[in-house]
Amino acid sequence: MVEVKTYRAVYELDESGHWIAKVPAVKGCHTYGRSIHEARERIREALGLFVKDAGRARLVDDVRLPANVRNLLARQREARSRLELEQERARAVLARAVVALTEELGLSVRDAGELLGISHQRVQQLREGARSRVA
Repeated sequence: MVEVKTYRAVYELDESGHWIAKVPAVKGCHTYGRSIHEARERIREALGLFVKDAGRARLVDDVRLPANVRNLLARQREARSRLELEQERARAVLARAVVALTEELGLSVRDAGELLGISHQRVQQLREGARSRVA
């Protein structure tokens, strides 16, 4: 079994807005890119000039940002996680409401859609999904 070598790639913005990328463990291995994506591609190419297994090597990104920006990114990730959880809860409640309106009360999908503020097609999809989960 061939061992895959892991390298840490450090990315930092320079004063012109370009990303400087370097692999500190490999002396002289550095490059730049106009975007993080471009810098990621180029750092692997640069690593290939120094080590044989660069194509198979695992690069671990270490993107250096100011503390205030890192904090904002962390808050954004937390907010996105909370949002995804709430969206899942809302979908579950909506599906239960569709079943209650159409199955329990016997309303048409059009009336259910009107009350829920969604299209009758979406009501039908949710109703069919609820039936397939029960079956």
